[in-house]
Amino acid sequence: MTEAKHILHKSWELKSTEAEVKKVSSEVLKTLEDNEFGEDMIFAVHLSLEEAFINAIKHGNHGDPQKKILAECLITPEKLDISITDEGFGFDPNGVPDPRCNGNLYRSCGRGVLLIQSYMDVVEYNSRGNCIHMVRYRNREESPAPEKKCS
Repeated sequence: MTEAKHILHKSWELKSTEAEVKKVSSEVLKTLEDNEFGEDMIFAVHLSLEEAFINAIKHGNHGDPQKKILAECLITPEKLDISITDEGFGFDPNGVPDPRCNGNLYRSCGRGVLLIQSYMDVVEYNSRGNCIHMVRYRNREESPAPEKKCS
């Protein structure tokens, strides 16, 4: 069995600030660019990282710069695999209202979760709801938009 080549395998413990998480996002995106991942993938990862980190800062850690965010990333020639964990109480991702539905169209909440689900191939949360795990494959098949959940 051959071992997959790791382009990047790294963990970061960050202060819960936009400046800190931007450094990580920049490093990850530069690694993707340097290894000729496509423009569509880089855009998808950029948007998803931005949304996940902002959710960790704003909703998970409530803007408290003393709280930490842990990011763990693995990039291989085939994929990007990243987990982002905050110190918050977590949330139920199934309880986030679908922003495409009637009364939610003009509300600002839920859009980041929907965008992440649209752009990443795998999106999973731990049982507590304070850790998101995302995977995006280099050679991705077009996946359908997330199912609309209106009640």
